[in-house]
Amino acid sequence: MRISILNLTACALLFALCMSASAQQPTKVPRIGYISGTGDASNPGPYVEALRQGLKDLGYVEGTNFVMEFRGAQGNTEAVPRLVAELLQLKVDVLVVPIVSAIRAAMQATKSIPIVIVTQVDPVATGLIDSLAHPGGNITGIATLQRDLSGKRLELVAELVPKLSRVGILREADESVSAIGFKNYETAARGLKINLQSLEVRGPNPDLEGAFRAAAKGGSRAVITITNNSLFLNSKRIINLAIKNRLPSMYEGSSWVEAGGLMSYSADDLAVFRRAATYVDKLLKGAKPADLPVEQPTKFQFVINLKSAKQIGLNIPQSVLFRADKVIR
Repeated sequence: MRISILNLTACALLFALCMSASAQQPTKVPRIGYISGTGDASNPGPYVEALRQGLKDLGYVEGTNFVMEFRGAQGNTEAVPRLVAELLQLKVDVLVVPIVSAIRAAMQATKSIPIVIVTQVDPVATGLIDSLAHPGGNITGIATLQRDLSGKRLELVAELVPKLSRVGILREADESVSAIGFKNYETAARGLKINLQSLEVRGPNPDLEGAFRAAAKGGSRAVITITNNSLFLNSKRIINLAIKNRLPSMYEGSSWVEAGGLMSYSADDLAVFRRAATYVDKLLKGAKPADLPVEQPTKFQFVINLKSAKQIGLNIPQSVLFRADKVIR
């Protein structure tokens, strides 16, 4: 009986020690990698902050049950593969990538770490995924339908500028996404009987002044900017040049209008990135990327800045203002 009691006591002691050791094991905090095409550590930009807010809305607390590992290319696309490699070396649990160059770099670098994309291009047509319903591989996320909205943007510009016959398209000359975007505008322009002028710039320090001089010389009466990293970094210069040249300007995201641009038509970018947080949440809880369909937004925003309209002497008809989702006065 004494031996049995001793054995029982030893077992209880051993169990207590095991439980104590288990309790002392640190809980693994998930790491979320994020690559920005434009931001840096001191100014990551509104999109990663929207992702953070989305995670917060789902009950996550940064530093407690997730860590955000941010890397910004600051407009330098050549740095993207290195930044992807850095995040993979940190063994992040999920990668969030909103730029095509980073998506492709991540696809080449890993087949196991889940990738959440937020992309303006058609992810099926560009070969990023197999289909929206069944993306395949280690990729899922959101396609913003940016390119599908080109026709609507041209229609809105034509409504605001009487007898519009020529529109300048400001774009990065050497980028494939920009080339796809220009083709989309060309298709829409033919139906509206509007001629397009390609205003091509290059590199991280684009000759924007030259592009606007070309627009004036070529007879363009409005300008649409195809968003990319280098142009987004120079957004304030572009906005100011459009106002200086008294050219109505259309942009592919509301952040441009918030910064002083005339108007935009797009998905709600911040809402899209908040929505991306739900993908991160599901993946951290064990879901497989291939089982999560790629979503597309169903609501779009038409935003007008009346201050900018006044600066270039443009009268916005009430019929157009009534259709705007947001008017900045």
